Amino acid sequence: MLMEKISHTLRCGDKIIDVSSPLVMSILNVTPDSFYGPSRIELKSGALIDVAGKMLEDGAGILDIGGMSSRPGAVEIEPAEELDRVIPAIESIRQAYPDAIISVDTYRSEVGRAAITAGAGMINDISGGSLDPSMIDVITDHPVAYVLMHMRGTPATMQSDTHYNDLISEIVKYFVNKLRTLHHRGIRDIIIDPGFGFSKTMDQNFQLIDQLGVFRFLECPVMIGLSRKSSLSQAIGRPVEETLYATTALHMVALEQGATILRVHDVKPAVDAIAIYSKLQRDKKH
Repeated sequence: MLMEKISHTLRCGDKIIDVSSPLVMSILNVTPDSFYGPSRIELKSGALIDVAGKMLEDGAGILDIGGMSSRPGAVEIEPAEELDRVIPAIESIRQAYPDAIISVDTYRSEVGRAAITAGAGMINDISGGSLDPSMIDVITDHPVAYVLMHMRGTPATMQSDTHYNDLISEIVKYFVNKLRTLHHRGIRDIIIDPGFGFSKTMDQNFQLIDQLGVFRFLECPVMIGLSRKSSLSQAIGRPVEETLYATTALHMVALEQGATILRVHDVKPAVDAIAIYSKLQRDKKH
């Protein structure tokens, strides 16, 4: 049997995370070129620990550290440079906040393995193992959670590969095949991310949210990363810096459609959206 009953917990290294209720993954970019400027943190400035602490205080359940931009058209950096960015960041946060769940946003097995050694309990792989198949070996060898995302090509090429005969069915097929491989390797702590903004047009991104509930049958927690993406900017006709309200509105739709994890730049608004959604769900049961 391909699919298994969804678990309410995920093993993240030496920690267990409860996904029976929605939670927030906050974005910590130790990069100079991420698409949303305010999310960039200069590691040498010493701001990382303060920013991470504020995110945890505001209600973030997971801290996601990225050392290489995956924005459309982003240029690849050398693995050594990515390692130089993310490993000190992970070590610093682990030391300052030992109870924090740390994720690393990378598709490179070399970086993933080093990040786990440094204290990461989750790998957020935008390529689902396609850009570096050895990533699956890393996940097999370590008790960490794995975010399996849908994307075509690379960040540099993905926006030139947006033709689908049937968007939703093709993404579902992708996940079915990937999950079969992961389950065969004994990997069970899996989160799926349909890849909002990755190899999809603006209209396809909104179709994805509208039909997000389809992915429930895969019986994995669903993560959605739509925070301040250019599709929201295009939809409202304002710059990325002015998309917070649009982001929060779409978060509510995603939650209604079954999203389990919201990957965000702005923690408090997402936590508030989850609180209101959860209140509505509780009221429906009475």
